[in-house]
Amino acid sequence: MTSTQSKACCTVPPVVAEGYKQKGDYITVEGMKTYATGPKTAKSAILTVYDIFGFFPQTLQGADILAHADKEHQYQVFMPDFFDGKPADISWYPPDNEEKGKKLGEFFQTAAAPPKTLERIPKVLKQIQSERPDIKEWAIVGFCWGGKIVNLVSQEGTPFKAAAACHPAMVDAKDAAGVTIPYAMFPSKDEPKEDVEKWQKEIKVKNVVKWWPVHGFMAARADLKDPKVKEDYQKAYEELLSFFHDNM
Repeated sequence: MTSTQSKACCTVPPVVAEGYKQKGDYITVEGMKTYATGPKTAKSAILTVYDIFGFFPQTLQGADILAHADKEHQYQVFMPDFFDGKPADISWYPPDNEEKGKKLGEFFQTAAAPPKTLERIPKVLKQIQSERPDIKEWAIVGFCWGGKIVNLVSQEGTPFKAAAACHPAMVDAKDAAGVTIPYAMFPSKDEPKEDVEKWQKEIKVKNVVKWWPVHGFMAARADLKDPKVKEDYQKAYEELLSFFHDNM
């Protein structure tokens, strides 16, 4: 079942290509440095799971857009540092030699192993909820590696009302059938099309799948100096906001 999204609920402000100044602050949640943005009175919240490169201006700008751009429905947005200050080095990508491939592979098997992050998410929500009791509902969005985390946390018993995975890594049809909440997936042409199509056949709930040209364009690897990437970045965040607006 595929949903049709309503007309964009919001206008994303002009995207800053270089020298972005973040609107939020850093707090500590479950011992992790956590980017927090959006009005503290907002009753809806979004947990953002970054890509393997951690805090980048493009990802922080995206969090600020999600927090503030929908004037009818603003959000408190939280992005924990699940890698505890030791993200992957962006110079490892693309893994075009043996050394880079080895480093990336080791990172995915250690710091980025999904169970390590999955067990922290309920504790993160519990602490934030205790400190921000106005929050009544949660959504989650993840980028690349974070998209895998989102899929795994959207199963039976999830605390989230809606979920989105942007240029997701490790798409697996086996993860789709158990999803219990409205789900948006924004794959790029660099993800295996067959994997996404198999996943789409298995998902049973309301969902949106929209293809985009370039992997990584909503997070750390977004080249916002490229006008086409910048345009897609803005459009994709508008569509993401429309999805959350319709499902929260």
